[in-house]
Amino acid sequence: MFGTLSRACFVLLAFASAASADPIKVTLLGTGVPTPRPTSFSASTLVEAGSEKLLFDLGRGSTMQLYKLKIPLGAITANFITHLHSDHIVGLPDMWLTGWLATPWASRKGPMKLYGPKGTVAMTENLTKAFTDDIRIRIDDEHLDPVAATFTAKDIGPGLVYENNGVKVTAIEVDHGDKIKPSFGYVIAYGGHKVVLSGDTRYDERIATAAEGADLLIHEVAVIEPELLVRNPVYKDIQAHHTSPEEAGRIFASARPKLAVYSHIVFGTVKPAPDIPEEPLILRTRTEYKGPLLVGRDMMSFRIGDTVEAFAPDGAKLAP
Repeated sequence: MFGTLSRACFVLLAFASAASADPIKVTLLGTGVPTPRPTSFSASTLVEAGSEKLLFDLGRGSTMQLYKLKIPLGAITANFITHLHSDHIVGLPDMWLTGWLATPWASRKGPMKLYGPKGTVAMTENLTKAFTDDIRIRIDDEHLDPVAATFTAKDIGPGLVYENNGVKVTAIEVDHGDKIKPSFGYVIAYGGHKVVLSGDTRYDERIATAAEGADLLIHEVAVIEPELLVRNPVYKDIQAHHTSPEEAGRIFASARPKLAVYSHIVFGTVKPAPDIPEEPLILRTRTEYKGPLLVGRDMMSFRIGDTVEAFAPDGAKLAP
């Protein structure tokens, strides 16, 4: 009995430990797109600032990536959605209901806080209806707190959307196409530092303005081979909703962040590639931008203090 309790306490402490004492730590949980590529889960970014743990987009695999980091799902203090495309929200039911379980790696206390564009509140209402039986059974069978199975959700507009424990989150409207409105990027400010997430967007100078002098600018990008655009016209529509490397380079050159990073990387090739090649992406960006640049990978992280440090998924320090 004592051995069992000791092991349980050890697991609890492992998952409850704070990730970083630095002003801001950012981890790319998912850098991919709808493609079910095991090397790049779909969009999700974790920002840890002081006592706040903020999740931006809840793509495929976001719960598993948090588990790898030994961060309890219930420790996430607030969640933010850029827009309602499926690859940005398919992990929401998992985060919501798995985070409700009474385990060391979950145990959310209170409602799940969620901020997003118009339609976010309606989505949470419909999810609650869809999972009525699961919620009923777990309350009755596992005696879980029913309040922690609810949402505190808000449909947001541009401007300050969250402020807590010295952390400010501001939504900026971006251009993801005429039929995908509103779509948001986010600015996270804490301790004199600033992180900017572009969200999904075409070339939009509002991002450069919001990111001026930022410590870290994380921007989406799309590279699609010309032959593929001819063979499969749907890729023309995809490309029309995203930012080319040259366009992203102009945004980086204007904003001049301490570090620019690509995430949500759309890469279309005639011959399916097992992974995203970096060289063509970097070469095209360098025609417009010569500053510090990294191509994001799942579980790459950044520590923002007096300087901006980047780390590979295995923890090795990276030089932009």
